[in-house]
Amino acid sequence: MHNVSKGTLEVICGSMFSGKSEELIRRIRRAEFAQQHVQVFKHSLDTRKTIEHINAHSGYKYPATAAESAHAIKESLLPETYIIAIDEIQFFDENIVPLCMELIGQKKRVIVAGLDLDFRGLPFGKMPELLSLSDNVTKLKAVCNNCGADAHHTQRLVSGKPADFNDPLIQIGAEDCYQARCRNCFEITYNNYKSTQKNFKFYGI
Repeated sequence: MHNVSKGTLEVICGSMFSGKSEELIRRIRRAEFAQQHVQVFKHSLDTRKTIEHINAHSGYKYPATAAESAHAIKESLLPETYIIAIDEIQFFDENIVPLCMELIGQKKRVIVAGLDLDFRGLPFGKMPELLSLSDNVTKLKAVCNNCGADAHHTQRLVSGKPADFNDPLIQIGAEDCYQARCRNCFEITYNNYKSTQKNFKFYGI
């Protein structure tokens, strides 16, 4: 029998409304059915609906501990925990990557879910590193609100119009201010664009 010496990292990513949290909940419930000890976390910035749950847009929810940092997650872990599930991983600080790798070294199964692109269409937070280091990546797509095509962008709207590039990176919301968009329908404005800012032509925006 193969001797397991390391754990694994699974990343679930995609735009808003693509079913990331629902897929995370599905894996958590499957693990519990297999009688594996699971601890579930979410970032404390996610105050939509209830702070005590992971909340999928489909209506599914699952109890979770809200944490403001990677350190807070580490302090809450129990020795008997085998699976650590983390939702809204893109909001966590830079220490979330070392924590995931530390847990993998402890033979834990780590499952994380989050946005891979921010509202500007750029890589979000530490997601690029997590995707590179993962054992398994599941990239989910939503349905474009404009044309019905596969969508992997998250469109932020302000008073019904596309957000500006220099608007705050984090704005908690759901259908009230966000839509799923395909690449063709995704829009960003540059009303407050600063000429000294990095050139993002590489990303095609």
